Amino acid sequence: MSSCGFLNMATIGEFDPLNATIPATKVEITVSCRNLLDRDTFSKSDPTDLPLFFQFGRTEVIDNTLNPDFVRKFILDYFFEERQNLKFDLYDVDSKSPNLSKHDFLGQACCTLGEVVGSLGGRMEKESVMMQFCGNKLDKKDFFGKSDPFLVFYRSNEDGTFTICHKTEVVKNTLNPVWQAFKISVRALCNGDYDRTIKVEVYDWDRDGSHDFIGEFSTSYRELSRGQSQFNMYEVINPKKKGKKKKYLNSGTVSIHFSFALKSTHFLPYGSQGNPAQPTSLHYMNPYQLNTYAMALKAVGEIIQDYDSDKMFPALGFGAKLPPDGRISHEFALNGNPQNPYCNGIDGVMEAYYQSLKSVQLYGPTNFSPVINHVARYAASVKDGSQYFILLIITDGVISDMAQTKESIVNAASLPMSIIIVGLYLFFLLQFVPFRDYIDRTGNHILSMARLAKDVLAEIPDQFLSYMRTRGIKPSPAPPPYTPPGHPLQTQI
Repeated sequence: MSSCGFLNMATIGEFDPLNATIPATKVEITVSCRNLLDRDTFSKSDPTDLPLFFQFGRTEVIDNTLNPDFVRKFILDYFFEERQNLKFDLYDVDSKSPNLSKHDFLGQACCTLGEVVGSLGGRMEKESVMMQFCGNKLDKKDFFGKSDPFLVFYRSNEDGTFTICHKTEVVKNTLNPVWQAFKISVRALCNGDYDRTIKVEVYDWDRDGSHDFIGEFSTSYRELSRGQSQFNMYEVINPKKKGKKKKYLNSGTVSIHFSFALKSTHFLPYGSQGNPAQPTSLHYMNPYQLNTYAMALKAVGEIIQDYDSDKMFPALGFGAKLPPDGRISHEFALNGNPQNPYCNGIDGVMEAYYQSLKSVQLYGPTNFSPVINHVARYAASVKDGSQYFILLIITDGVISDMAQTKESIVNAASLPMSIIIVGLYLFFLLQFVPFRDYIDRTGNHILSMARLAKDVLAEIPDQFLSYMRTRGIKPSPAPPPYTPPGHPLQTQI
């Protein structure tokens, strides 16, 4: 028995007839599903997707498949500065009835439009990977010694040819080399295609340049991203030896010592003064409600995190005495790990913030320039349009290093970065958003989070586009769909 399916799409929006907004752009959405649950006994499931809330549209029917690619598209108004929720309910349709209760419910998916936009073109180009390789029992090539091995990495091209993309250093006189870790962009390594073939050749270095070929192996970025495992040990094969010697096994092995992704989105440094144990402090940890800092952080963070693929954010504090010796710092990791200040999502940033209040002593003065310079250093190293940095500073203090802060901002003006300052007290500071405007008149500190986020982020798209246009940077083609690798084992900053 054959059946048929269709897909409905809905959006969730808070309708406000008194607040009309002109959309900045429109987004076209297509939907695909993979490995759907087979609910039909004699035929494959026929998918349909109907989100709750108000219905936006419905796809065509696709018969008898567990992996549908719907053709019909949905055009949505897109507002960068607002949270636009989407919800999908998936059904297997077995009749022509429009009543969904007559069909099998397969599952549900929720996301925001920001997550959809943030996961598209450019996500791979923004990635780099740090890797280290080691060899074992490589062939001996030198008459009076062992070998001086090095690796050459090649990216496969569309026409089947290969282009060199990286060469390691030479490790002298060893058959068991450990090469230095190196960083390479995912775009250079595989053009953003996680499954594209990467060929690695192993050579013995010779002074005259006539390097001896030891062997080769092939892999992909998806495999390499798994890090050290049994699947990332490769046999080095010399095709000529393999063709001549029947008992030939290999010319040694090369394995990956470690591999982790590097994300260059810098986000959410902030700081302040005040004793968090006192109810009068803006840092006061009230068990029943968010404090002022947390409200501002959550309001902006939940919107902007959708535009980072791995949701790992470095969170920095400034203006505190650090344990164990009380050293004053204006650039410290909130999670207490200066080698890896990254936090998992906004919830991770919030947790690091709360934990830091228990371990550091908030202390003046309030210096902005260190954290601005911190982000600027990374922004200065990426000017090809593949990355854009947003620095959010939340503060309630008077700037103590105004001259240095102005100089830092001027120096960063030409870099791919935006600076947002949320002032929790009303004072004049270059350009910032006064938090007081978003607290109700009763003084209960009830935050209109959506309105704050909207005003804070409203200018970011124009700043981003202005940077790209003035430098003639055009968007790269969207990468093919892929299955994201696991979270990085370690991230450096």
